[in-house]
Amino acid sequence: MSATPIDAGLLERGGVRLVVDGPRATITLDRPDVLNAQTPSTWQALRAIGAGLDPDVLVVVVRGSGRAFSAGLDRRMFAGGVPGEPGLSEIVARGPEAGAALIAEFQEGFRWLRDPSRLTVAAVAGHSIGAGFQLALACDVRIVAEDVSFSMAETSLGLVPDLGGTLPLVRAVGYSRAAEICVTGRRVGAEEALRIGLANAVVPVDGLDAAVDEFTAPVLRAMPGAVRETLALIAAAAGGASAGEQLALEREAQLRRLAEFAALAQ
Repeated sequence: MSATPIDAGLLERGGVRLVVDGPRATITLDRPDVLNAQTPSTWQALRAIGAGLDPDVLVVVVRGSGRAFSAGLDRRMFAGGVPGEPGLSEIVARGPEAGAALIAEFQEGFRWLRDPSRLTVAAVAGHSIGAGFQLALACDVRIVAEDVSFSMAETSLGLVPDLGGTLPLVRAVGYSRAAEICVTGRRVGAEEALRIGLANAVVPVDGLDAAVDEFTAPVLRAMPGAVRETLALIAAAAGGASAGEQLALEREAQLRRLAEFAALAQ
Protein backbone atom coordinates (compact mmCIF):
# COMPACT_ATOMS: atom_id res chain seq x y z
CA MET A 1 0.00 0.00 0.00
CA SER A 2 1.50 3.32 -1.06
CA ALA A 3 1.52 6.39 1.17
CA THR A 4 -0.51 9.55 0.50
CA PRO A 5 1.28 12.91 0.61
CA ILE A 6 0.58 14.65 3.92
CA ASP A 7 -0.61 18.26 3.68
CA ALA A 8 1.64 20.35 5.94
CA GLY A 9 -1.02 23.04 6.09
CA LEU A 10 -3.56 20.54 7.40
CA LEU A 11 -1.15 19.48 10.15
CA GLU A 12 -0.60 23.10 11.12
CA ARG A 13 -4.34 23.84 11.25
CA GLY A 14 -4.84 20.78 13.41
CA GLY A 15 -2.07 21.74 15.81
CA VAL A 16 -0.17 18.53 15.05
CA ARG A 17 3.53 18.00 14.39
CA LEU A 18 4.95 14.94 12.66
CA VAL A 19 8.59 13.84 12.71
CA VAL A 20 9.61 10.69 10.84
CA ASP A 21 12.99 9.19 11.62
CA GLY A 22 13.38 6.05 9.52
CA PRO A 23 11.06 3.36 10.90
CA ARG A 24 9.81 5.57 13.77
CA ALA A 25 7.28 8.39 13.54
CA THR A 26 6.49 10.80 16.38
CA ILE A 27 3.17 12.64 16.40
CA THR A 28 2.95 15.59 18.79
CA LEU A 29 -0.23 17.44 19.67
CA ASP A 30 1.14 20.96 19.67
CA ARG A 31 -1.34 23.38 21.23
CA PRO A 32 0.21 23.67 24.70
CA ASP A 33 -1.54 27.00 25.40
CA VAL A 34 -4.88 25.10 25.56
CA LEU A 35 -3.43 21.85 26.95
CA ASN A 36 -3.54 20.34 23.46
CA ALA A 37 -7.32 20.53 23.24
CA GLN A 38 -8.62 18.90 20.08
CA THR A 39 -10.81 20.15 17.23
CA PRO A 40 -12.10 18.49 14.05
CA SER A 41 -8.95 19.75 12.31
CA THR A 42 -6.89 17.76 14.83
CA TRP A 43 -8.74 14.59 13.84
CA GLN A 44 -8.44 15.39 10.15
CA ALA A 45 -4.70 15.88 10.58
CA LEU A 46 -4.37 12.57 12.41
CA ARG A 47 -6.39 10.89 9.69
CA ALA A 48 -4.08 12.33 7.03
CA ILE A 49 -1.04 11.05 8.90
CA GLY A 50 -2.52 7.57 9.05
CA ALA A 51 -3.13 7.59 5.31
CA GLY A 52 0.19 9.20 4.47
CA LEU A 53 2.75 7.40 6.59
CA ASP A 54 5.32 5.39 4.68
CA PRO A 55 4.57 1.65 4.95
CA ASP A 56 8.10 1.16 6.29
CA VAL A 57 7.23 3.05 9.49
CA LEU A 58 7.04 0.36 12.16
CA VAL A 59 6.58 2.39 15.36
CA VAL A 60 4.41 5.45 15.97
CA VAL A 61 4.72 7.47 19.18
CA VAL A 62 1.91 9.88 20.10
CA ARG A 63 2.65 12.59 22.66
CA GLY A 64 1.58 16.06 23.74
CA SER A 65 3.66 19.21 24.01
CA GLY A 66 3.90 21.12 27.26
CA ARG A 67 2.42 19.83 30.51
CA ALA A 68 -0.49 17.77 29.17
CA PHE A 69 -1.17 14.99 26.71
CA SER A 70 -4.57 16.41 25.76
CA ALA A 71 -7.37 18.05 27.73
CA GLY A 72 -9.89 16.69 25.24
CA LEU A 73 -12.39 18.51 23.09
CA ASP A 74 -11.85 22.24 22.69
CA ARG A 75 -14.71 23.64 24.80
CA ARG A 76 -15.39 26.35 22.23
CA MET A 77 -17.01 23.60 20.16
CA PHE A 78 -20.01 23.90 22.50
CA ALA A 79 -20.44 27.65 21.98
CA GLY A 80 -20.54 28.31 18.28
CA GLY A 81 -17.41 26.37 17.51
CA VAL A 82 -13.84 27.27 16.74
CA PRO A 83 -13.36 29.61 13.75
CA GLY A 84 -13.19 27.49 10.61
CA GLU A 85 -14.37 24.36 12.44
CA PRO A 86 -17.80 22.72 12.46
CA GLY A 87 -19.39 23.26 15.88
CA LEU A 88 -21.50 20.63 17.60
CA SER A 89 -24.72 22.32 16.50
CA GLU A 90 -23.58 22.27 12.87
CA ILE A 91 -22.91 18.54 13.04
CA VAL A 92 -26.50 18.01 14.21
CA ALA A 93 -27.85 20.40 11.54
CA ARG A 94 -26.37 18.21 8.81
CA GLY A 95 -28.91 15.52 9.62
CA PRO A 96 -28.43 11.94 10.87
CA GLU A 97 -26.80 10.49 7.77
CA ALA A 98 -24.41 13.33 7.00
CA GLY A 99 -23.67 13.84 10.68
CA ALA A 100 -22.78 10.18 11.12
CA ALA A 101 -20.54 10.33 8.04
CA LEU A 102 -18.69 13.32 9.51
CA ILE A 103 -18.19 11.58 12.86
CA ALA A 104 -16.91 8.51 10.97
CA GLU A 105 -14.25 10.74 9.41
CA PHE A 106 -13.27 11.98 12.87
CA GLN A 107 -13.08 8.38 14.14
CA GLU A 108 -10.69 7.47 11.34
CA GLY A 109 -8.13 9.83 12.88
CA PHE A 110 -7.91 7.41 15.80
CA ARG A 111 -8.84 4.07 14.20
CA TRP A 112 -5.67 3.63 12.15
CA LEU A 113 -3.60 3.64 15.34
CA ARG A 114 -5.06 0.20 16.11
CA ASP A 115 -3.93 -1.25 12.77
CA PRO A 116 -1.52 -4.10 13.59
CA SER A 117 0.77 -3.14 10.71
CA ARG A 118 2.73 -1.01 13.21
CA LEU A 119 3.19 -0.63 16.96
CA THR A 120 1.67 2.54 18.42
CA VAL A 121 2.78 4.00 21.74
CA ALA A 122 1.09 6.79 23.71
CA ALA A 123 3.56 8.80 25.82
CA VAL A 124 1.16 10.38 28.30
CA ALA A 125 1.90 13.13 30.80
CA GLY A 126 -0.53 15.33 32.68
CA HIS A 127 -4.17 15.55 31.63
CA SER A 128 -5.53 12.90 29.26
CA ILE A 129 -9.21 13.74 29.25
CA GLY A 130 -12.10 12.81 26.96
CA ALA A 131 -10.80 12.79 23.41
CA GLY A 132 -7.30 12.80 24.90
CA PHE A 133 -8.09 9.62 26.85
CA GLN A 134 -9.54 8.04 23.72
CA LEU A 135 -6.43 8.94 21.73
CA ALA A 136 -4.25 7.25 24.34
CA LEU A 137 -6.56 4.21 24.29
CA ALA A 138 -6.25 4.00 20.51
CA CYS A 139 -2.57 3.14 20.92
CA ASP A 140 -1.27 -0.37 21.59
CA VAL A 141 0.87 0.69 24.55
CA ARG A 142 0.60 3.50 27.10
CA ILE A 143 3.71 4.66 28.94
CA VAL A 144 2.69 7.33 31.43
CA ALA A 145 4.29 9.91 33.66
CA GLU A 146 3.67 10.00 37.38
CA ASP A 147 1.45 13.09 37.01
CA VAL A 148 -0.96 11.49 34.52
CA SER A 149 -4.69 11.98 34.99
CA PHE A 150 -7.05 9.97 32.80
CA SER A 151 -10.75 10.86 32.61
CA MET A 152 -13.58 9.97 30.24
CA ALA A 153 -15.45 13.23 30.75
CA GLU A 154 -17.98 12.99 27.92
CA THR A 155 -20.94 11.88 30.03
CA SER A 156 -20.53 14.85 32.37
CA LEU A 157 -20.79 17.07 29.29
CA GLY A 158 -23.94 15.33 28.05
CA LEU A 159 -22.06 13.43 25.34
CA VAL A 160 -20.74 9.91 24.79
CA PRO A 161 -17.22 8.72 23.90
CA ASP A 162 -17.46 8.48 20.12
CA LEU A 163 -13.86 8.35 18.89
CA GLY A 164 -13.43 4.62 19.39
CA GLY A 165 -12.42 4.65 23.04
CA THR A 166 -15.05 2.36 24.57
CA LEU A 167 -13.87 -0.94 23.06
CA PRO A 168 -10.17 -0.68 24.01
CA LEU A 169 -11.17 0.57 27.47
CA VAL A 170 -13.35 -2.48 28.08
CA ARG A 171 -10.61 -4.77 26.76
CA ALA A 172 -8.06 -3.13 29.05
CA VAL A 173 -9.99 -2.99 32.33
CA GLY A 174 -13.17 -5.06 31.92
CA TYR A 175 -16.84 -4.08 31.57
CA SER A 176 -17.67 -3.07 35.15
CA ARG A 177 -14.65 -0.86 35.67
CA ALA A 178 -15.00 0.70 32.21
CA ALA A 179 -18.66 1.49 32.93
CA GLU A 180 -17.71 3.12 36.24
CA ILE A 181 -14.91 5.18 34.69
CA CYS A 182 -17.11 6.38 31.84
CA VAL A 183 -20.35 7.24 33.64
CA THR A 184 -18.68 8.95 36.60
CA GLY A 185 -15.99 10.77 34.62
CA ARG A 186 -13.67 10.41 37.60
CA ARG A 187 -9.91 10.85 37.38
CA VAL A 188 -7.61 7.84 37.20
CA GLY A 189 -4.06 8.54 38.34
CA ALA A 190 -0.82 6.82 37.45
CA GLU A 191 -0.76 4.22 40.22
CA GLU A 192 -4.31 3.05 39.55
CA ALA A 193 -3.78 3.13 35.77
CA LEU A 194 -0.87 0.75 36.16
CA ARG A 195 -2.76 -1.52 38.57
CA ILE A 196 -5.89 -1.90 36.41
CA GLY A 197 -4.11 -2.26 33.07
CA LEU A 198 -4.54 1.19 31.54
CA ALA A 199 -0.79 1.84 31.67
CA ASN A 200 2.09 -0.44 30.74
CA ALA A 201 4.61 1.54 32.77
CA VAL A 202 4.79 4.60 35.03
CA VAL A 203 7.91 6.77 34.94
CA PRO A 204 9.03 10.17 36.31
CA VAL A 205 7.76 13.15 34.33
CA ASP A 206 11.25 14.13 33.21
CA GLY A 207 12.02 10.55 32.18
CA LEU A 208 9.04 9.95 29.89
CA ASP A 209 10.78 10.54 26.56
CA ALA A 210 13.77 8.42 27.56
CA ALA A 211 11.48 5.60 28.70
CA VAL A 212 9.68 5.63 25.37
CA ASP A 213 12.99 5.57 23.50
CA GLU A 214 14.15 2.62 25.61
CA PHE A 215 10.90 0.74 25.04
CA THR A 216 10.84 1.24 21.27
CA ALA A 217 14.53 0.49 20.65
CA PRO A 218 14.26 -3.33 20.61
CA VAL A 219 11.12 -3.15 18.47
CA LEU A 220 12.96 -1.10 15.89
CA ARG A 221 15.84 -3.60 15.90
CA ALA A 222 13.56 -6.57 15.24
CA MET A 223 12.61 -7.80 11.77
CA PRO A 224 9.57 -5.72 10.72
CA GLY A 225 7.74 -8.74 9.35
CA ALA A 226 8.01 -10.56 12.67
CA VAL A 227 6.69 -7.54 14.58
CA ARG A 228 3.74 -7.01 12.23
CA GLU A 229 2.79 -10.70 12.16
CA THR A 230 2.93 -10.89 15.95
CA LEU A 231 0.80 -7.77 16.37
CA ALA A 232 -1.74 -9.23 13.96
CA LEU A 233 -1.89 -12.44 15.99
CA ILE A 234 -2.43 -10.52 19.23
CA ALA A 235 -5.13 -8.40 17.58
CA ALA A 236 -6.92 -11.55 16.40
CA ALA A 237 -6.80 -13.04 19.89
CA ALA A 238 -8.10 -9.80 21.42
CA GLY A 239 -10.86 -9.75 18.81
CA GLY A 240 -12.22 -13.08 20.01
CA ALA A 241 -10.65 -15.68 17.72
CA SER A 242 -11.33 -19.20 18.91
CA ALA A 243 -8.50 -21.45 20.06
CA GLY A 244 -8.61 -23.36 16.78
CA GLU A 245 -8.69 -20.17 14.70
CA GLN A 246 -5.79 -18.71 16.65
CA LEU A 247 -3.68 -21.84 16.16
CA ALA A 248 -4.39 -21.74 12.42
CA LEU A 249 -3.40 -18.07 12.26
CA GLU A 250 -0.17 -18.83 14.10
CA ARG A 251 0.68 -21.64 11.67
CA GLU A 252 0.01 -19.43 8.65
CA ALA A 253 2.04 -16.54 10.08
CA GLN A 254 4.98 -18.78 10.90
CA LEU A 255 5.00 -20.25 7.42
CA ARG A 256 5.20 -16.71 6.00
CA ARG A 257 8.11 -15.97 8.33
CA LEU A 258 9.93 -19.15 7.31
CA ALA A 259 9.35 -18.33 3.66
CA GLU A 260 11.01 -14.93 4.20
CA PHE A 261 13.98 -16.60 5.87
CA ALA A 262 14.28 -19.02 2.96
CA ALA A 263 14.19 -16.16 0.46
CA LEU A 264 16.90 -14.29 2.38
CA ALA A 265 19.11 -17.39 2.35
CA GLN A 266 19.04 -17.72 -1.43
